[in-house]
Amino acid sequence: MRTLLIPLLLAAPLALARKPVVEPDPPKPTPPRSTAEILEQSPASDWEAIPPDDLVVMDVGGRIVVMELAPVMAPQNVANIRTLIRGGYFDGLAIVRSHDNYVVQWADPAEESDQARPLGDAKATVPGEFSRSAQGVTVTPLDAPDAYADRVGFVDGFPVGGSGDRLWMAHCYGAIGVARGMAHDSGNGSSLYVVTGHAPRHLDANITLVGRVIDGIEVLSALPRGSGPLGFYTEDEATTPITSIRLASSLPEGERPVWERLRTGSQTFADVVESRKYRHNEWFAHPVGRIGLCNVPLPRREVP
Repeated sequence: MRTLLIPLLLAAPLALARKPVVEPDPPKPTPPRSTAEILEQSPASDWEAIPPDDLVVMDVGGRIVVMELAPVMAPQNVANIRTLIRGGYFDGLAIVRSHDNYVVQWADPAEESDQARPLGDAKATVPGEFSRSAQGVTVTPLDAPDAYADRVGFVDGFPVGGSGDRLWMAHCYGAIGVARGMAHDSGNGSSLYVVTGHAPRHLDANITLVGRVIDGIEVLSALPRGSGPLGFYTEDEATTPITSIRLASSLPEGERPVWERLRTGSQTFADVVESRKYRHNEWFAHPVGRIGLCNVPLPRREVP
């Protein structure tokens, strides 16, 4: 029996001396960044300047609306609009329509009469550029189902839809379109509208879109609604006069606004889309996990 006790007594202190193994705490997951944090931390290379010839400054009684033109999608119409602006065509005209949850439109109130303002060097007829070939255009795709297009994405920061070989701009909030009649070439840019309500995507590829509002859309969206058909102002209602519309390139350098847009092909933009698709903050009971074309933020910023 003694020969059996010795190994047991020797083994006991060794067993008591062993320290319990402590597993390290798992690393805490990095909290997802908000859209604001993503933009604040974005590198300067992910931003690009908007050409001053594409920036339009609209003065509505001292309130400023800044717009960006889209020559890549509607080159002929944009060229005609630039000609109208350089000739001062819009100065002193008026906002003639404010349709609730739809559009705000400006034009020459006398365009159907003998007192219509002459177009100057601008063309009276411009082909409708409702869509364009996808050839030669870089599209940043958005992986999202869409009711109005086979595929969707972004071109130069503008939301677009597409089918087959064709691309067209989408009627998202703030989009600028060329008003027209029944004929496809009946719009020349002398009458323009801005989407100020729920995106009327059924108009996609049926009207020429030429740009978007990038600042000051509240000046237009807060205007009194017109009481006439389709929101047009009647003779008894006071229209809102337009003081002037200018291209930024024609303004003195000290008065010229400088704006940048986030490159839609950048990693920052991809992160922004992801942050808006999956809502991780505590308020959301359901993170959604999907996003629509017109719900994607298209960041832009003014450079001091």
